[in-house]
Amino acid sequence: MIDTFAESQGIAMDTVFCKAIFGKGIVDGVPVLLAKPQTYMNLSGESSGPLAAYYKLPLNRVVVFHDDMDLPCGVLRLQPKGGHGSHNGMKNVIYHFRGNREFVRLRIGIGKPPGQMDPKAFLLQKFNATAQERIDVGLKEGVAALKELVTKGVVESARVFNNEQKYKHIKVAD
Repeated sequence: MIDTFAESQGIAMDTVFCKAIFGKGIVDGVPVLLAKPQTYMNLSGESSGPLAAYYKLPLNRVVVFHDDMDLPCGVLRLQPKGGHGSHNGMKNVIYHFRGNREFVRLRIGIGKPPGQMDPKAFLLQKFNATAQERIDVGLKEGVAALKELVTKGVVESARVFNNEQKYKHIKVAD
């Protein structure tokens, strides 16, 4: 998501700091800082916590993007705050934000593992063609959601965006 958003906004991701690759730019007149932690996913708080502290970012202005096995593949959800939802990376982010959960999350569904497949193996495998297509569509929709979030704030953008995503995974016959 970060690469897709950065490219769409012309933001160069060319700086390394606090175990992250990041870039600064302007989106519709609003300054933004994009960061991609270069730690293991489950340790991403080691990057996001120090970055937020260094730049003195209020956590309600921080957006964390992550995958979610509880959402259908390619479906996105925007939340103004919340828990970790059993996501180890989010547990680590919350820990490094000193327990504060008052930051925005943009989640993208990756679906559940088929049958009895080990969730860890599922998370580490490549997406099949259908899933990759859905993820690519979700990433494009995520760009639009992030632009809305930057310009209109989390409450309005979450209301509109989540409503649009609600039935996306259900196919309607012609």
